[in-house]
Amino acid sequence: MKMLHNFDLNLLVVLHTLLEERSVTRTGQRLGRTQSAISNSLRRLRDSLGDPLLVRTPDGLSPTPRAAELAPLLAKIVQDADACIARPDAFDPTTAEAQFSIGAPDRFSLPVLLPLLEHLGRVAPGIVVNLRTTDRDYAIRLIEAEEIDLAIGWFDATPPHLRRMFAYEDRFVCLCRRDHPLLESGRDLDLGDLLAYSHLVVSSTSDRRAAFDAVLDRHGASRTIAATLMSFTIVPELLLTSDLVGVFTHRTSDYFVRRYGLVAVPVPLAMAPIANHLIWHRRFEGNQAHAWLRDQIKQVCAREN
Repeated sequence: MKMLHNFDLNLLVVLHTLLEERSVTRTGQRLGRTQSAISNSLRRLRDSLGDPLLVRTPDGLSPTPRAAELAPLLAKIVQDADACIARPDAFDPTTAEAQFSIGAPDRFSLPVLLPLLEHLGRVAPGIVVNLRTTDRDYAIRLIEAEEIDLAIGWFDATPPHLRRMFAYEDRFVCLCRRDHPLLESGRDLDLGDLLAYSHLVVSSTSDRRAAFDAVLDRHGASRTIAATLMSFTIVPELLLTSDLVGVFTHRTSDYFVRRYGLVAVPVPLAMAPIANHLIWHRRFEGNQAHAWLRDQIKQVCAREN
């Protein structure tokens, strides 16, 4: 590495071109330099490398064994240098082949990630998406460790080196079976009604407390939690066959209402909507493929289920 400090790398381009053209004149024309400038560069190359490199013959310049040995190395160096400074081609999702890892709580699987994967399968068949189940803190750690490319979720705050983009707002609803005793009175629920039944909780970390419990804390209330799951896979079956209730986000609950005939009713508490964001490391700011994927997620989030 120390030798490079005192060596003009532009000389390698001159030598590569000389070896291809076998002429000082043609090399100068190709590089847009005078014949004397090319001759001076060749002289400097000979001094630096300790070899004549090219000798004059009736057929033009002929490489020495040392120059012939260097020829393929120089061609590779010039090719790699061109690749380093060339602007990337415009991203074309229809032909691109790439992999992305996305972190998200399981509540995004049905309303966001399922339609996203279906959409990508149609418009970008070469794009592979790997999903990681994450909560807020875990998602940030994985992005910083370069284990995922972006995450979606509810983030109170993010470090300054992470970028964020609003995705959509959601709200809590209570999910239960159609003939649940909670609904028998036909009147609007109050908090006491909701807390009279045992609850089903879904948490990415198997924590027995979820975001709704923090809301209850602020109102001086708590709930009885009968079971905690890490995914929504068996939530419909459990709710359809018991008096359990679940307080989940509206978009996830709406999927179960449509598919399983469950009922979603408003939660009887005043609370701000849940603001969901996309987050990613700022190193991806100029990456066309990454920006395109973020836009696709944003478009999916903008759709009402």
